[in-house]
Amino acid sequence: MVKAALIATVGFVLLAGVVRAQETSPDRRTIEVSGNSEAQAAPDKATLALAIETHAATAAQAAGANGAMAQKVRDALKAKLGDQGKMWTGGYSLYPDYSEPRDGGEAKIIGYRAQNSITVETGALDLVGPLIDAAIAAGANRVDSLDYGLRDETAARNQAIAQATGDAQSQAEALARALNVKLGPVLKATTVSQERPVPVMRMQAAAMAAGAATPIEAGQVTVPASVTLTYQIQ
Repeated sequence: MVKAALIATVGFVLLAGVVRAQETSPDRRTIEVSGNSEAQAAPDKATLALAIETHAATAAQAAGANGAMAQKVRDALKAKLGDQGKMWTGGYSLYPDYSEPRDGGEAKIIGYRAQNSITVETGALDLVGPLIDAAIAAGANRVDSLDYGLRDETAARNQAIAQATGDAQSQAEALARALNVKLGPVLKATTVSQERPVPVMRMQAAAMAAGAATPIEAGQVTVPASVTLTYQIQ
């Protein structure tokens, strides 16, 4: 049970269900509340990250094999994607592999590993499965991520903010009744909202080597919002 005394120089803050005192100016008492909500919307954008990883005895061999394989994957993706999206290199790395030392011995370089990642973005969601299949067939050996999102989250964000505002207002009214005070005007309002994409998977090519088409089904994109309102107490 939370107990609080209402005096001229103290307001009340309700955050995450906790009431705490808030110092204000001597002639202004306030109540501050935070409301939360979220809206969901069907995705209209997919971002797919694929990787090509090669191992060889020398750095040159690993890089050369990786470059040739990556070019095949890019060509396969470009042919499947057409003008329905865009593609870019997400990252590249080349580093040595070391042996595991035993009995206090020193680790030695036993080869080199090259990694090249390719990112594809498309609004044609029905192409996601075929893009994965084409990339794997061309030599990609890892799916690092697949995220579904929104090209424009404005409508969903506005809906979430409106719902969060209603939640905050309801809390303020309940708190005012409990304290036997009247709410005055809103002195301050702030909001935070950010899309939460739908992550789908990360898998190795070996897990998809059975030859069947990759089934992909997108879920709903969630856009959360938090609204904080500061009311003057009359």
